[in-house]
Amino acid sequence: MQKKNKAKGEEFRTRIKEMRARYDLTQGDLAKMVNVRRETILYIEKGKYNPSLVLAHKISKALSSKIDEIFIFTDDKDTTI
Repeated sequence: MQKKNKAKGEEFRTRIKEMRARYDLTQGDLAKMVNVRRETILYIEKGKYNPSLVLAHKISKALSSKIDEIFIFTDDKDTTI
């Protein structure tokens, strides 16, 4: 598992929980769809784990959304969300 690297002023959050609800999916359902453990989805949702690009892509496909609609990264210099 990759550790969360959070530098000063940076924020990483996801909309996975919200998107799962839209499709009536549990963490376990999504985990099966992307071939990871349920705990991995939990850690991503809580911001304790930054997924690889491959996993982020799989999650976005499973939730029929673009990666940047699900995974939001902002920093002090970024004024757009």
